[in-house]
Amino acid sequence: MPYPPLSPAHIRATRSTKPTMLKRVLIANRGEIACRVIRACRELGIESVAIYSRADKDSLHVQIADRAICVGEATNTDSYLNLAHVLMAVEISGADAVHPGYGYFSERANFAEALSTMGVKFIGPPVKAIEGMGDKASAKAAAIQAKCPVVPGSQGVVSSENEALEEAFKIGFPVLLKAVAGGGGRGIRRVDDAKELTRLYKLCESEAQASFGNGEMLVEKCVVEPRHVEIQVLGDEHGNMVYLGERECSVQNLRHQKIIEEAPFALLSDKTRKRMGEAAVRVAKQVGYTNAGTVEFLVDKDENFYFLEMNTRLQVEHPVTEEVTGLDLVHLQLLVASGEKLPIKQSDIELKGHSIEARITAQDPDKDFAPSTGKITRWVTPGGRGVRLDTYITAGTTITPFYDPMIAKLIVTAPDREQAVARLRSALHEFEVEGIATNIPFLRRLVKHPDYRSGELSTAFVGRFLSEASAVV
Repeated sequence: MPYPPLSPAHIRATRSTKPTMLKRVLIANRGEIACRVIRACRELGIESVAIYSRADKDSLHVQIADRAICVGEATNTDSYLNLAHVLMAVEISGADAVHPGYGYFSERANFAEALSTMGVKFIGPPVKAIEGMGDKASAKAAAIQAKCPVVPGSQGVVSSENEALEEAFKIGFPVLLKAVAGGGGRGIRRVDDAKELTRLYKLCESEAQASFGNGEMLVEKCVVEPRHVEIQVLGDEHGNMVYLGERECSVQNLRHQKIIEEAPFALLSDKTRKRMGEAAVRVAKQVGYTNAGTVEFLVDKDENFYFLEMNTRLQVEHPVTEEVTGLDLVHLQLLVASGEKLPIKQSDIELKGHSIEARITAQDPDKDFAPSTGKITRWVTPGGRGVRLDTYITAGTTITPFYDPMIAKLIVTAPDREQAVARLRSALHEFEVEGIATNIPFLRRLVKHPDYRSGELSTAFVGRFLSEASAVV
């Protein structure tokens, strides 16, 4: 049972009848998220189908699924990102729905469209919503139409370096160069003056083209040292939509990739929380959104907030929302995809306690966070009240160089933030991994920092922390 105790409304929501439409779900992903979805399917009486590469043939998600199908060789392009192979697995399995997890095909409109032509349900938003929010220029336009505050910037893509310079002078430095497509921190650079823009424009454009197949760029005002706060939304196919509170995600590496996420944002006023939640719902409804999604904002020190983007999928950090609401987001995704109405309304949503997620990665902090590979020879995980671990790892698992380095998510929950931070520190102290390097030693140091303990954070925190650490050395 989640901590703290659930309200009667939450209990009713989590005890909703199982879906009447879905019988067999293929999970088009790997690792911990595949395990997460497979377990949710089993709990609702739905058959699960895993896909795997040859390198993942012994992975936990393959072992616990009802059925598993190989989709290719070790590399992502030969397997998990091979559209033809994955669609063939859907056809062979007879699945009537596909859960994409996150990453891979989760935000690919062509994948959702292909499933639709096959008569297979995509457990996510409609194609038009994916397309509308997958392009940062059209997403910003939708936010403006929804009367949601946006960061000042170019009205659309900039066609050249000169046009980017014109926009930057109009807005005022510092600015951000941002790739229109994609995410994960790639194709984004802060620019402090014209000389730097000239130097970075081609670099950003090339990085975006290589990562997303689209080199188009936007220019936006850089909100200095903001908080990164996101709102979880959930909508059904009958016009109902709710927001499930917020997550604070400012602890990010220098590539804008999240390291630690929390729910709720302890320093946010109830008034601003309500305004942000309502704005997120308006944005989602503007593009006809259904299922689970996240609207992301930048928040300044005065609690002014600005639309950043929308992630049209389940987020890595969704467990902290589950812990403070008492709701199972994957269960609700499956219910919505089955055509059922949401079993909850906005007045049912209560945020209780405080939850923190730390991403555990196979990276070596002493070698500039280079990926670490090899066989895990020791795997001792933390436990106790309010400690949850989402992972696919066991002792003996071999970490290969082919996939994302995240190997686990450590989630702790307590009555308030101070106790949650203490619980996180204790859990990280218990966590032991041998055979490969991980970021656990880095996390242990980071959560002891006075700024982290106080909650006075911004997206610049990790950069300052790393600078302090190198100065000590």
